Amino acid sequence: MAKKLTSLMGLAKQDFDGFLMDKDNPVITLRSARLIPMSKPGDEMSLTSVFLSSLRLIKEFRRDVFSSLKMSKGGTTFVYTEVTFSEFPDSRIDGLILVVQGGKIKDAALLEMKNKSNDLEAGQIERYLEIAKRFDIPRLVTVSNQFVSEPTQFPIPVKKNSKVDLYHFSWSYLLTLAHILLFKNDNNIEDEDQVEIMREVLLYFEHKVSGVCGFTQMKPGLKAVVDNINAGARLKSTDPAVIETVESWHQEERDMALILSRKLGLLVKSGNPKFKNDINSRRESDINSLLSDKKLSSTLRVNGAVSDISINANFEKRNIEMIVQVSPPMDKQVKGQLGWIKRQIERCRDKSDKVAPDLFGKMSDSLIVEILLKRTSQHERVSWSKLDEVYDEIKSKEIKGFRVILIKDFGKNFSSRVKFVETIEEMLVDYFKGVIQYLENWDKPSPKVVESGSLMEKAGMVLDGV
Repeated sequence: MAKKLTSLMGLAKQDFDGFLMDKDNPVITLRSARLIPMSKPGDEMSLTSVFLSSLRLIKEFRRDVFSSLKMSKGGTTFVYTEVTFSEFPDSRIDGLILVVQGGKIKDAALLEMKNKSNDLEAGQIERYLEIAKRFDIPRLVTVSNQFVSEPTQFPIPVKKNSKVDLYHFSWSYLLTLAHILLFKNDNNIEDEDQVEIMREVLLYFEHKVSGVCGFTQMKPGLKAVVDNINAGARLKSTDPAVIETVESWHQEERDMALILSRKLGLLVKSGNPKFKNDINSRRESDINSLLSDKKLSSTLRVNGAVSDISINANFEKRNIEMIVQVSPPMDKQVKGQLGWIKRQIERCRDKSDKVAPDLFGKMSDSLIVEILLKRTSQHERVSWSKLDEVYDEIKSKEIKGFRVILIKDFGKNFSSRVKFVETIEEMLVDYFKGVIQYLENWDKPSPKVVESGSLMEKAGMVLDGV
């Protein structure tokens, strides 16, 4: 690179970039021009404007968001910010979406946006629901850093309105939809200009001071619950620490699903489908589980994976279990089935070592195979490396399945609000990257055509004069 800048004409771009990298003796200073300036990335109205504009400009992003809202995808989309109706002068609503067909409004939504640590307020949401009802607006959509498993769930208790549908997105969910659209897959953005717009939107939202963030720490109640359980103290369903712990678990569950979604380029689902539209019943169910079993559980559903991923937080043992189930070959006996699952895990080791050396190694000692036996609720658990040693104990039984389990002892980190989140998220990504993505279920072989002559020969028949 030239030491002195004398002329731009004919200068290699690489040398030009070199001048920019020389921070000690800057010859030229500049800032990359952005479609969306980073001047006020933490401002809620700026976030609202960028988000709504991206819906209008990027067809595939609009398709995915509108699909979650059961909103009409036909017609022309118009978006507005800072909306006030004269009948409600004290309420300035962050956003309004209109879908127009044949010159008439066919669908609409009001939006309330929060960023940073600003949580939704029940009173404000209920006022906006009344405004939506008054003007026949069919839905109210909220966006914040609060997590839910489904857009039809709502993160805080509110008095709902039967005439207005209420939806909620976390910022992480919207970021994940955007990231997935940039993967090379069947759902990615077709138009290259719209791809660049989507990238600019992501740069804006992911700016360090944008106020858009994932779930970074459990609520304070976690430590109190862990301490009480280990002291043998009785937990109560009305204890604020218990409620906080369960709510934190639900948010962490969703964050894990979204983190994995961004790694895989497809949307990972979470939670129990039974509670899809009822977060309160899910909360009550998990509170009961924490009180009775000292455990909280989650399920992540990854399309194409060997099975759903079950995640158990065991409060008494202070450990986390992550589990997938594998269907064994039913045309083999016990010894052959044990060899089959061991070879599967060895294959995981060999494949992961090629792309991430030592990844499998750091999990190896914590990787367990649970052998599911027919006609009994008692199952055998054994380290994957010692599968051969269990044969004599179960050789007279029948195997119906395997569970491959990663168990991690969190120790003191189990009650640490930040370390709990960091450790479980790292564990999930490692487990998927090093094991789950390489596991396969056994498929029954296709039937083979047997020649008729062979059938007759096996039956001892002789063909004469043919």
